[in-house]
Amino acid sequence: MDESDSTSAYGGSWFATTMVNAPPRPPLAVDLDVEVCVIGGGLAGLTTAREIARSGWSVVLIEAGRIAANASGRNTGFVLPGFAASPDSIIARVGFGRAKDLWALSQSGLDYVRNAIRDDAISGIDAQDGWLHVSKTDNGDAFTRLAGLVGEFGGEMEGWPTDQVRAVLRSERYFHAIHYPRALNIHPLNYALGLATASERAGARLFEHTPALSIDPAGVRKRVVTPSARLRANHVVLCGNVQIAGLMPQIAAALIPITTYVITTAPLGPGLAEAIGFRGGVSDTDLADNHYRIVGGDRLMWSGRATTWARNPRRYLRALTADIWKTYPQLGKVTVDHAWSGTLGNSIHCMPQLGELGPGVWLASGFGGHGLNTTAMAGNLIARAIVEGDHTWRLFTPFELVWAGGTVGRAVAQMYYWTRRLRDTAAERRSRAADLALRRAREAAASTAEDVQSTAAQDETELATPPEAVSADEPAPLAAIMNRRRQKKRPEEAEA
Repeated sequence: MDESDSTSAYGGSWFATTMVNAPPRPPLAVDLDVEVCVIGGGLAGLTTAREIARSGWSVVLIEAGRIAANASGRNTGFVLPGFAASPDSIIARVGFGRAKDLWALSQSGLDYVRNAIRDDAISGIDAQDGWLHVSKTDNGDAFTRLAGLVGEFGGEMEGWPTDQVRAVLRSERYFHAIHYPRALNIHPLNYALGLATASERAGARLFEHTPALSIDPAGVRKRVVTPSARLRANHVVLCGNVQIAGLMPQIAAALIPITTYVITTAPLGPGLAEAIGFRGGVSDTDLADNHYRIVGGDRLMWSGRATTWARNPRRYLRALTADIWKTYPQLGKVTVDHAWSGTLGNSIHCMPQLGELGPGVWLASGFGGHGLNTTAMAGNLIARAIVEGDHTWRLFTPFELVWAGGTVGRAVAQMYYWTRRLRDTAAERRSRAADLALRRAREAAASTAEDVQSTAAQDETELATPPEAVSADEPAPLAAIMNRRRQKKRPEEAEA
């Protein structure tokens, strides 16, 4: 496969043009008997295969297309703690104690990514530390509460006031922020390809262009049928989102497909660093608009918009570049070099779908907008469950499969995104108007104070000046004032 074909397979993204060498792997052509069969060559599947192979078990991974060609290789590369679900919603469902345990697992997924990059010397990662979760409204109390809750979970973070935020993100759209210093930003495609190589080095066998056509889960040995061969395994691990609809429609039915759109600009020169002085990731929303970071030295990668039906990413070029201009007008009109999209699966409760569907049949799916840390977490938990009989994965049993509503559910989700964007825009305008009014009031007060000080200084100067001619009976402190009054009367006397 030549370079252009490889780039096309990965959606024409900036990551595809900067990917490390990844020779194609052959499709499965002979029948195999193994201990574990992993279906899906995204980050969850690759992590599962790597960990099982490192334990000495025989494992085969099959992928319908290219390794990490879908959401795993197309996202913006933010490796964050936590989940797509808010801390409050998790606490409401499982209580504070279990929510704290879940947060620790999410953090372990982030740590896994960092350690895997180091231990396997994965190249082409271009890692940058830190994530800023920024507010476009002046809601400091809400951010303080969130920061306190994350702190109670044991998360490492710090609250930033508006002045500190605007010192590094030179945009008047922003107010408060929470900084997560342990977050990581990476080249997700090169990370996935590095995991694939590490899995093979540990003994796993990987096959591309090998879709699973059917699964027979009955019995101790599960049977998986592919176009050219069959697999038998004690354990089958399904790792995928909406792409597994043909194989397990009930799993895909529990997910709402969300497509987001990403662009990378042409080089912007030193002006980019002047506008954005933070080299980690930035998110100024809880939803799709906007997430961004600097890549390639002086390019801006910008992600935004969300649709429940995939569309041509070039359709959103004008909207995404308008968002950049609205946030950083000092950058002027930007040119887009790369535009692509990625589709992920969101569960109704915004938590991963993780666990054992039946004896020896496992699921890792529904990673939403926090996929890089939660795929690592899920792969580890399932590998430990299979190899060691570990039951930590049961922490996710309260987040069961819930039907997502089919076509109606997708339409409702799309309306929610549109409505939420309009509501957030209105709230932002109110905050900016209030901020502008406050600044004008401060400027007016400062100007009034300067006038008062100037007048007072002038009076003090005149009081200190010796009078030209005053009566000896006049009190000395009033001499200058009486002198001014005489000067005002002289023109009137002259006219008389």
